[in-house]
Amino acid sequence: MASSRIRANGSWEFTVKRKGLLDKPIFLTFATKEEGVTYCRALEKLLDRGIIPAEFQSHKPITATIADAVREYCMAVHITDDDAVILNRLSADIGTVELVAIKYAWAEIWVSSLRAQGGAPGTIRKKVGALARCLDWVLRREDTLLASNPLRVLPKRYSTTATGTKDVERDRRLQEGEEARILAVIDGYVPEGRQRAVVAENREAWRLLFILAIETAMRLRETYTLTRGQIDLDARTVFLDKTKNGDSRQVPLSSVAVSVIKDYLTTHPADNLFPFWDGSFEAKALRATSNRLSHQWAAIAELAGCDDLRFHDLRREATSRIFERTDLDYLEVAKVTGHRNPRVLMRYARLKGTDLAKRLW
Repeated sequence: MASSRIRANGSWEFTVKRKGLLDKPIFLTFATKEEGVTYCRALEKLLDRGIIPAEFQSHKPITATIADAVREYCMAVHITDDDAVILNRLSADIGTVELVAIKYAWAEIWVSSLRAQGGAPGTIRKKVGALARCLDWVLRREDTLLASNPLRVLPKRYSTTATGTKDVERDRRLQEGEEARILAVIDGYVPEGRQRAVVAENREAWRLLFILAIETAMRLRETYTLTRGQIDLDARTVFLDKTKNGDSRQVPLSSVAVSVIKDYLTTHPADNLFPFWDGSFEAKALRATSNRLSHQWAAIAELAGCDDLRFHDLRREATSRIFERTDLDYLEVAKVTGHRNPRVLMRYARLKGTDLAKRLW
């Protein structure tokens, strides 16, 4: 039965509840009690039959398109930064595609278009994987309009292009003289014909960032978010609690790294080691900082005459140096670098053929 009460203005308010049928109570207002009783009796007869009048049905937003799916998925699920970037781009490119139209034929056509654009197989797999995880989430929803996830049944080697393009693994390392030229640019060197230095401020911080990259194999974000509390100079270690793969690890410091950190700390008393970072771990803020540093690094590398050198290549350089200069085995090196997959670690360990030749009999 509906409950009722008289309001201060003399009107009557009725409340109708029906557990298991109505998402929330229905509140109705009538001029007289008799009018309310008559209406609510008719309404309850419909509810007894499981019928909810259209005006009282809850209208939840329907996830109808890929753009809807991406938006709600990113809000509901903690995803990686890489997936967030990929999905935002896909939302702009194919966001208008309706979920009811996502069949196996559509998946084949979409993947074929990615191959036609000349994307590397690895890039194609990342896009397909990110969207597949999003559609998996949509498929688990009770109100889904998606019949199935066709991206999960694509054939093997679906990312290989018609011309047989294969994944290209980067093997870029520092060449002779490049380390010195980079440090010179960071310290303010301006080549003839250029008007101003690339690094106008925070030169000591940039020098430390570069040296730690090639001495420790830490990732860019792992490095610029360092605080004093993570560094133990007596034990010659850095403790990383927030890493890309979610694992914490302790990174040993070389004598070179210890020396530059000691010198730096004498003139930089702030808790955050680097001024590039404001202390926020919010994903958007971290992406913005990483992008800003990556762009400035590109300018530094270009001015140093090594414009094809990415900052992440320094992680490969550092990993290779560990193999070359120590007798640590793969498992021990993985503990230092944080690699879970030995195959990925082998890709980073691009040992120079000339150095290997010197170790042969």
